[in-house]
Amino acid sequence: MPARSPEELDVLFATAINAGDIEAVMKLYEPGACLMPEPGEVASGTTAVREALSGFLAMKPRIKLDVKKLAEAGGIALTTSKWVLEGTGADGKPVKIEGQSAEVARRQPDGTWLFVIDNPYGLQ
Repeated sequence: MPARSPEELDVLFATAINAGDIEAVMKLYEPGACLMPEPGEVASGTTAVREALSGFLAMKPRIKLDVKKLAEAGGIALTTSKWVLEGTGADGKPVKIEGQSAEVARRQPDGTWLFVIDNPYGLQ
């Protein structure tokens, strides 16, 4: 299901992550998109983004988020969301991570939206 608004991207992201569906997650990113899987680290392009997100999915996460659109102009949108992710670490122990993201999305020729930049850690 494609995103019909910039805010819907985060909702679809959470649904796909919670389902453990990497293919659905990847459909939310432009081919040249970048993701910051850790503060100061950048994964660029489909292969790198898939690899980074596969690491998240290995934790069998459950994510909850509250998304807001901050601005939109000329087919580009800036969104943010407060999020909480709970899962299982590599050591088998529970993990809880939270933050406030910053994302840039672009309207596609068919009117749907895709992530161009996804920074789960916002301005940290």
